[in-house]
Amino acid sequence: MIVVIILTSMVVGLAFSVLSMVQKHMSTIQENLTKNTEINKLEEVLWIDFNRYGNIYYSSNKQQLIFTSALKSTTYTFFTDYLTRELDTIDIATKELTFFFDGNKVPNGTIDAIKLATDKNFQNQLIFVFKHNDATQFMK
Repeated sequence: MIVVIILTSMVVGLAFSVLSMVQKHMSTIQENLTKNTEINKLEEVLWIDFNRYGNIYYSSNKQQLIFTSALKSTTYTFFTDYLTRELDTIDIATKELTFFFDGNKVPNGTIDAIKLATDKNFQNQLIFVFKHNDATQFMK
């Protein structure tokens, strides 16, 4: 009877150890899924905004990306640990922001593409979003 109790307690102890390891792995998987979903949402909303609005302007002084059309405008504001889109807060820390117009890097002004690099907490992922320019972008 004592041998059976000892073996049973060993099996139960082993089962709890395995359960603990599985729970740790599941929580890590959940965190990675949440981070990847957040990055995918940001990329999707950037694609929508880049193709919805006719004019895109970046202000390096205010750290703002401003999308405008005849009827509406949308503003992204970049902070160290997060960014905002109008009233929405997107919890992604950006390591690097690069803006382009007609294939050339620009520090501010009219843009047609953005390259956004996340920090190591988001696996150093890159987001690159662009739009095709029409003739009005080159007329002044």
